[in-house]
Amino acid sequence: MVRRSATGRIGIADVAVKAGVSHATVSRVMNGNFTVDPDIASRVRAAAAELKYQPNPVGRSLALGKTDTIGIVVPDLANPTFQAILRGLSRAAAQDGYRVLIADSFEVSSEETILAGEARRRCDGLVLCAPRMSDSELEEIAPSLRPLVLINRTTAAADVPSLVVDYGQGVQDLAEHLVDLGHTRLAFLAGPPRSASNGMRLQGLEAFKAAHPHVDVRMLEGGSDFDTGHEAVDAVLESGATGILAFNDLVAMGLMSGLHERGLDVPGDISVTGFDDIPFARYTTPALTTAAVPITELGEQAWHQLRALIRKEDNDAPGSRYQPRLQVRASSGPAKAPRSTVHG
Repeated sequence: MVRRSATGRIGIADVAVKAGVSHATVSRVMNGNFTVDPDIASRVRAAAAELKYQPNPVGRSLALGKTDTIGIVVPDLANPTFQAILRGLSRAAAQDGYRVLIADSFEVSSEETILAGEARRRCDGLVLCAPRMSDSELEEIAPSLRPLVLINRTTAAADVPSLVVDYGQGVQDLAEHLVDLGHTRLAFLAGPPRSASNGMRLQGLEAFKAAHPHVDVRMLEGGSDFDTGHEAVDAVLESGATGILAFNDLVAMGLMSGLHERGLDVPGDISVTGFDDIPFARYTTPALTTAAVPITELGEQAWHQLRALIRKEDNDAPGSRYQPRLQVRASSGPAKAPRSTVHG
């Protein structure tokens, strides 16, 4: 006779009694150990099925040394770019039976190291997405987080693949597009100071300025969300720029909203470009010119890289670099002709 525990849950001891084997034998069978005699294993599984036994997932994880869970740390989950990366990661991992634990640092770089460590202790591997921590902090912590995959950061630590978007080339393509439209006064609404991708954009703009000495490029403080774009209207107007390079699509959308409130026309008075090509970009009024990044693919590839590390499989592609694609829409147009002075 099977006796349930005080909680009413059928346990491993009940299955052992039913099958006439030891607790250890039941444990080995439930954990997929193929050294158990096939006839005995079949008897254990039959007993478990008859009793409707469900293995304790925590206990199973401890026994196997794995959780079937991976973690991802993002700087701002409200940003659609990181949502899309998470979607790609989650869908790809789910196909292999893995769940994803999410940690949001809310753009507080000092929290990232703590969050990353806590997430890694609960998971089989970790993805750090666009971390804001310094290079020295990343180099120090990376070995303790392995298996680890980085998105939009690199590290010298061994066995840490990096997936990086070429933001420098992307912003140069956008600037070239505006110059082709006749714009000679541009402004860049920068992203968070600790953002590595912002640093890549700045490097790209330095290269652009060297190749186009006749173009005036102003650097303005910005951010990464809608509000910072909306609040940048005065600075943009004071810069005298006719073509704006926003850090990302959210900043560009906030700026366009603020310009509209001032009665300014985009692109008639000022052209505005974004970056990332989030799903909303094509539905703004006017539709947003941007640099399209394969965001969902980044998440999918991050899982493939991490899976190879978890399974200790050969990985022929330790790192990948993605090129943004210029997506021209209605928010960019010819530079407004300067007013001519009429003499009477």
